Amino acid sequence: MLIEFLIVVFLLVLGFTSGKLLELRHYKSIREREARWSAVPAVTFRTLPDQRPVAASVLVAGSVVISIDFWKRFLSGLRSIFGGELLSYSPLFDRARREAVLRMKESCPKADLFLNLRFETVSISKGAGRRIGSVEVLAYSTAIRYADEVRSEETR
Repeated sequence: MLIEFLIVVFLLVLGFTSGKLLELRHYKSIREREARWSAVPAVTFRTLPDQRPVAASVLVAGSVVISIDFWKRFLSGLRSIFGGELLSYSPLFDRARREAVLRMKESCPKADLFLNLRFETVSISKGAGRRIGSVEVLAYSTAIRYADEVRSEETR
């Protein structure tokens, strides 16, 4: 009985530690890449904010699937017994949205602006008790390349 209890405790500690380390490493990667892309805005406007001539526009998308770790699944199971907001899922969706936007931006590196940014989110795997197991987030927008930017690069 004691050995079984220690195994459960060990698995919980292992799940918490490995999940936290992987999450922290992913957030570090996200922050570094967001800093590199901070000069290229992704906006939800449906029309261009200025009247500059456009050289090219293309639909771009970025998608990511992120799964919840063992520890957060355990916490959400406890929380579902007592009720309330499942706070352990908030970082899952935050990481997925931010990663999807970064992948979208990375798919069109020469864009000057990403217009009409939208998200689609779906739970692709249900865990036991109809809990979320994995989430897919798709970010899509129109990548805009301004004509004056293209001309200034060609003259360099």
